[in-house]
Amino acid sequence: MLRFAPSPTGDMHIGNLRAAIFNYIIAKQRGEKFLIRIEDTDFARNIDGKDKEILASLNLFGLLWDELVYQSHNFKRHQKFADDLIKQGKAFYCYCTKEFLEQKKQEALEAHLPFRYDDTWAEIQKNENPKPVVRLFGSSEPIAFDDMIKGRLEFAPNELDSFVILREDGIPTYNFACACDDMIYDVSFIVRGEDHVSNTPKQILIQQSLGYKKHLGYAHLPIILGESGKKMSKRDSASSVDWLLEQGFLPQAIINYLISMGNHTPKEIFTLKVAIEWFSIEDIAKSPVKFDLKRLRYINREHLKTLDENEFALLLGTQDVGIGALGKLYLEEASTLNEIREKLNRIFSPKDISAFYEGESFEPECLKLFETLQIMLGLSACSQGQVEKTNEAILADYESFKNEAITRSGLKGKQFFKPLRILLTGESHGIDLGAIYPYLRPHFKDILQIKGQK
Repeated sequence: MLRFAPSPTGDMHIGNLRAAIFNYIIAKQRGEKFLIRIEDTDFARNIDGKDKEILASLNLFGLLWDELVYQSHNFKRHQKFADDLIKQGKAFYCYCTKEFLEQKKQEALEAHLPFRYDDTWAEIQKNENPKPVVRLFGSSEPIAFDDMIKGRLEFAPNELDSFVILREDGIPTYNFACACDDMIYDVSFIVRGEDHVSNTPKQILIQQSLGYKKHLGYAHLPIILGESGKKMSKRDSASSVDWLLEQGFLPQAIINYLISMGNHTPKEIFTLKVAIEWFSIEDIAKSPVKFDLKRLRYINREHLKTLDENEFALLLGTQDVGIGALGKLYLEEASTLNEIREKLNRIFSPKDISAFYEGESFEPECLKLFETLQIMLGLSACSQGQVEKTNEAILADYESFKNEAITRSGLKGKQFFKPLRILLTGESHGIDLGAIYPYLRPHFKDILQIKGQK
């Protein structure tokens, strides 16, 4: 069993998604089940409905789970484990108040010493504190494990002093609930962020204390850096999976990018299904990797190119195949669905011809050409029918339209083509008009609009 264990306390971070992807891939490679465990033990920070959002995101990315569990449903089992540890003399009640511990931490700080809990403190305040916590005795031996990315890691006994496993309200701490659930669900391998490295020896100690003999595999992923070179934080928009999706990045492109980060992949562009065939967690670099939005944009464009016109149209929210084809043409200039939507919105919105000034104004020419095209529409010279799809027919139709418009308007050269582009696309520069003309022609009546004019 492999597991992904998100907390419903915030939006999914790309680091979380990356860990989910790797756990999913390894589960498929090993023929083991993939478990989603919602770690909802922090009731104060849990956000209502956030678990559903996380599950919807995983589903969108094709990370389908075999089992779904909520950590809070196992509280009674966690408490039973803690009771067993107390009876066996491996855990104890600690009556220290928060104020007492804070004072000891301050004393250690002033003495320039690392803070370590002293087991002799456990009952000093027994008469003052009716709600003790439960602590697990620290380790008397070093605890080591082999990390598939970082190599051999070892923690000395003085790094593992006695720590809390049940809070004063009986709720298990993160490390205790996590270690117990990994036992309960027979987890075999864990991929997670390197911020959990310090938690791993504690979780190993918990399982050892409970007499659990199974050897778990670990891989701790290096942190992801933002464009500033510092650890990516929630302030970095690109760290949010929801933000990336809202910007028009495809789930398959995001997966492609996250797998390739700090990794030498046999292919540049690939799907999750293909990656399962060759992915190896040992190939992930040990050092932090910077999130490169430009690289993601390139990968996204390549995935968009693989879509047919029908698929593209549906992603743009229409069943018009011509619009899908037009959207694909704009991949010459755009990398995300949002950028393509912006291009299409300019086409179908009234044009503000006064906004285009490039050393000279094209407003008079735009108005003159607009009147010409309106007349041509009335004469059916710009018919609403679909143009023939052969290259020769497309070229002939565009040439006929262009020549008649030039003749009727009396405009030539830049004074004709610049206004024509503005009126048809809402932009003064762009891809060849002859290439997009066949897809614009069926919509001329909707396209030919000037802001402020009927």
